[in-house]
Amino acid sequence: MAAEQDVEVEDDLAKAQKRLRELKGRISAQSKKNFVLERDVRYLDSRIALLIQNRMALDEKQEVESHLEDMEAEGGTFPDDRKLQQYGNLFFLLQTEPRYIANLCRLISLTEIDTLLQTVMFTLYGNQYESREEHLLLTMFQVRINIRVGGDEDILEANTPVSRMMTTYTRRGPGQSYLKLVLSERINSLMEHKDLNLEINPSTVYEQWIKTKEEEDTLTDDIPRRVTPEVAAKNEAVQAIIAPRITMLMEIANSFLQTIIDSIEQTPYGIRWICKQIRSLTKRKYPDRSEYAVCSLIGGFFFLRFINSAIVTPQAYMLVEGSPSKHPRRTLTLIAKMIQNLANKPSYKKEEYMKMLDPFVEDNKQRINRFLLDLCEVGDFYESLEMDQYMALSKKDLLLHITLNEVYNTHALLVQHQEALAPSEKNHLRILLDEVGPAPSQVPRKENKTIELPLFSRWETPIQDLATALMSDNSVTQNDILYMETKSIFVQIIRSIPKMAEKRTIDLYRIAEFAATSKDATLVRKGIKVKDMLRELEEAGVVDRKDGYRLMKEEVTQELTHLGNLREKVQEEIRSLEAVYKTICDHNNYLRSQLDSYKAYLQNVRQQTSKDSVGGPGSSVIKVGDKDKKPTKRKILGPYKFTHAQLERDGVIVESNVPENRRPNIYFNITSPIPGTFIIALHYKGRDAAILEMDLKLDDLLEKQQDNVVSLDLEYVQLNVNKILSLLNKTFAKRKT
Repeated sequence: MAAEQDVEVEDDLAKAQKRLRELKGRISAQSKKNFVLERDVRYLDSRIALLIQNRMALDEKQEVESHLEDMEAEGGTFPDDRKLQQYGNLFFLLQTEPRYIANLCRLISLTEIDTLLQTVMFTLYGNQYESREEHLLLTMFQVRINIRVGGDEDILEANTPVSRMMTTYTRRGPGQSYLKLVLSERINSLMEHKDLNLEINPSTVYEQWIKTKEEEDTLTDDIPRRVTPEVAAKNEAVQAIIAPRITMLMEIANSFLQTIIDSIEQTPYGIRWICKQIRSLTKRKYPDRSEYAVCSLIGGFFFLRFINSAIVTPQAYMLVEGSPSKHPRRTLTLIAKMIQNLANKPSYKKEEYMKMLDPFVEDNKQRINRFLLDLCEVGDFYESLEMDQYMALSKKDLLLHITLNEVYNTHALLVQHQEALAPSEKNHLRILLDEVGPAPSQVPRKENKTIELPLFSRWETPIQDLATALMSDNSVTQNDILYMETKSIFVQIIRSIPKMAEKRTIDLYRIAEFAATSKDATLVRKGIKVKDMLRELEEAGVVDRKDGYRLMKEEVTQELTHLGNLREKVQEEIRSLEAVYKTICDHNNYLRSQLDSYKAYLQNVRQQTSKDSVGGPGSSVIKVGDKDKKPTKRKILGPYKFTHAQLERDGVIVESNVPENRRPNIYFNITSPIPGTFIIALHYKGRDAAILEMDLKLDDLLEKQQDNVVSLDLEYVQLNVNKILSLLNKTFAKRKT
């Protein structure tokens, strides 16, 4: 604490720590942006599917459009200084007393929960690597889980506020880092084997077997083309196909499981602490429950809400580039089911064939229970949180970066439920809500600015002097404060002089003299100050110059050793988080490209609708009315030229059959004759006619994207579906009329 109040040292450790703080801040901010984009994409995925199938009404189309565009809205006010102060009081109370948010999550509807969670997870407690905010957020979880654990396994229900809270929490920076570290390599390795078919559903295997025999022309008339699941399961050929697949599936699942178990120390503290609360609260509510039943609940959170979601959809968790192809995707789904059956009591009502994997469950049941219980073995944070809160009162610059709509939405929800949240007129929340008044209406997106909200308590006086505050407890004396500050200044001086830090033994008096007589004004001030402090400590009998200030010298040496090791840890953490940050940014770009695709598609739908096109959206057939009326002339966009090397570099071309020596002479012309239709022509330099032309429809590409089709075959080259969509959007979106 004394060190924090002095001049910052600019050695390698300090620079690394500063870099780490900046990196963590950027990850927190980017995680929030991704959460918002993912929510928009999730909503639009379902709506676009209807558009593609031409089953969306006109008013629904307009609703989707308004979700993407900056629509004009009535009302909306920017808070003045007085209102900012009132909101600062309100949000400090919400942050420091998590019970209000925990109870609010119980009262609001499911349609409101995502917006509130955005504010809570990524703004109110948005500094994902700062202990105070993290511990306050976990306290809110404890209150919420305590409310929820009362209805048996309802904590694991898919569509409840508490399950949404848990899932959203795992998407924060530390959870993403862990998933990348633990699962990415295994999943990428599996994705490399695109043709490895490990399907074990007898009905599906039978269909595939029949298809193979048809292709080989070996299917005889006595073999039925379709059979019941029971008959398929008894078929000897099907059994022969499935047997080695089961062995391989269990080997792969074991490798995943072993990696997860070995990574227990890398599991984020918050995830483990939530597991601990589930165990503690379940045992308190249901003391007669078996250890297996308790582990089943813990596994429901850790595996169902955290691990398995990432295994099934690794692209959504930024663990892989692109989507897994058909066979790896099915294998990942089966692996996730196996691990879930291991963590929870397996049910085979819907998928009886999964019984074949029971040996995996039996072999690993004890091991997984031990792991889930070990996950819960973490300490509590209440004492450190008390000190964090104490320290927060001493800060004059406690700020919350929050958008106007986050402020107004939270305000509106609090007012709506204030009777349940704060029934007493003397309740602090009720007093602050009465003062701030009614909630303003939401502002348009383009006016939804981010503001800096200074946070401070209305009822607690900020601490101006930490030393005086600590001494008031009677457990810390003036000499204790002086000793800690003296030691801190010695560490600062030594860190400021690299050669001195490298010496094996240190002489505190000579170090103080050296600093006091140096040419650096800051060091001179520190040297003179620390000499006076040493003298004062000697007079008080706390240290003795005769033994070379032995105790303080030992503690300074230990601190320097710790800081040296800390520098390596900080640099290692920086390397790890830089990879996480890059992944999060890449995912942000992918989400933005998806939204761009939706915008382009909707623009096409509007243009086609206005021109009375027929067929599905994106159809190029023009409806002709009266013979006297001439069709509206459409502007042809393009052609726009791209070289083979350019598309390959940008990842648009993922595979090419063009010989290496001819690629420099190959180029592509892309034209849009009507909205939503693109013609890609492959040309060879010196020839007028195109070698190949392909007609692409925007809705066809979007459909492929929704079906997780990764590549598009153009005979000579294969294109990445996501990248070609992004390229078309960038090239034509700004040029459309």
